[in-house]
Amino acid sequence: MKIISRTPYLLYSYLSTEMLAPFFASFLIMNGVFFLVKLIPFLNFALELNIGGGDFIRMFSYMLPNMLLYTIPMASMMGIIIGFSRLSNDTEILALKASGISMYRILPPIFLIAAIIALATSYFSTKLIPVSEVAMKQLTYQLLKEKIDKGIKEYKFTEALGDLVVHVGKIDKESGEWKDVWVSDMRGQINPSITMASKGRMVSNLKDMNVTILLENGSLHRPDNKDAQIVNFEKYIINLPLQPPAQGKSIHRRTLTMSELLTTADSFGRNTERGRVMLVEYHKRLALPVGCFVLTILGLPFGLQAGPGKKAIGIPMGLAVFIIYYVLFTMGKMMASEGTLPIIPAMWFADVLFFLAALYFIYRVTNEMPLLSEGLQNFFSTLYRFSFGPVVTLCKKGYKATTLLFPRNSRTKTIKTSSEESQQRLKGDVERKLFHLPHCKYYTSPHCSIEFKDVEFAKRSGFKPCVLCCSAMNTPETDKKEDNLP
Repeated sequence: MKIISRTPYLLYSYLSTEMLAPFFASFLIMNGVFFLVKLIPFLNFALELNIGGGDFIRMFSYMLPNMLLYTIPMASMMGIIIGFSRLSNDTEILALKASGISMYRILPPIFLIAAIIALATSYFSTKLIPVSEVAMKQLTYQLLKEKIDKGIKEYKFTEALGDLVVHVGKIDKESGEWKDVWVSDMRGQINPSITMASKGRMVSNLKDMNVTILLENGSLHRPDNKDAQIVNFEKYIINLPLQPPAQGKSIHRRTLTMSELLTTADSFGRNTERGRVMLVEYHKRLALPVGCFVLTILGLPFGLQAGPGKKAIGIPMGLAVFIIYYVLFTMGKMMASEGTLPIIPAMWFADVLFFLAALYFIYRVTNEMPLLSEGLQNFFSTLYRFSFGPVVTLCKKGYKATTLLFPRNSRTKTIKTSSEESQQRLKGDVERKLFHLPHCKYYTSPHCSIEFKDVEFAKRSGFKPCVLCCSAMNTPETDKKEDNLP
């Protein structure tokens, strides 16, 4: 009889639901954190330009592709870990194994979801990032230019240009030409340079993010401590670069498409510094989506570390692996940009290393073996003992020394005795004429058959504190005989 193996679509849909629900929750949380981190500098920028809510939302939406390039991989990894941790804790994974379903049968939905998320990340990386950077550049330029245009009015000093102050006598409404122009330039100077011209106008250049003030028929006055200069001119040009915050020179490579990056690298020379920068950006846009796929499938072995009566260590392990991956990726990126290592090995080293680790871990957990072999466990324990072990031991010794120098229990007891114990009832031993404070270990002794409202009343009744209560009350011990204890 021939048995036909059918694809368990119901099982795959159930596993996909269990993985996607925590993925979307993690996605919202991480993007919220990144949003708060990026909000303050852009909020300052928005308040400075006095832009509206619509333009602010547009500007922030152009940042999303760059944010998603880092939040999606982490969210997908956390989604897999949380989903399988829940299945393991509820013994559903054990039920699947008992039903004869191998762990290899549940791999297809994981790889499918990881591939879909990685493809979405690659679309953001290769397509949306250049488009969003260009849109950000155009919107920022438009906002800055609107601020300048609105700020320049007749017979008023305009301070919207930073260290440049402009005063215009008259503005032609049709041509926009200025008349009787006065400009004070404080850029890089202690004493401002004064420029006066009979005519002038402002020209914008969107490609270079630059505003140019053209002045005609005037004079330039440059004061100095020793002497002053007066220069007459027919034409004088003042360039004002307009750049969005926290972008600088890196905006050029981010606005290029994938093909333009390769063309620009060839034009500069692939072995030159500028050429390497373009190639590093090219490989970065491809390596990070592949890293998203690798980190996602790594969530399976980490999630299966949970179980009934076991700690869910998959989440801290995933966070540690995520940090290590981006540290290695950043190091490779820096070495590739500086020319220390070839670009391809440096940029793809982290992906290859973690992909091999993912295959190894998946093989181990599907064959009911620990995540690390005994040899690797010994290696990491030895590495920990010689690297972090001395630091941990030193911290423990410091903590013990602090406890001995400042004993917390005795200090607490003394404070309590001086402030509260006198108001609590005490218990006394009639045979030995001793009384005990409430925190004393002999307080519940069966020999204690009498109570006192405070220490003074017990002493007036002829009772003395025991040895332990004497030390807690910071009073001299008058009797240290053996019969001083119950």
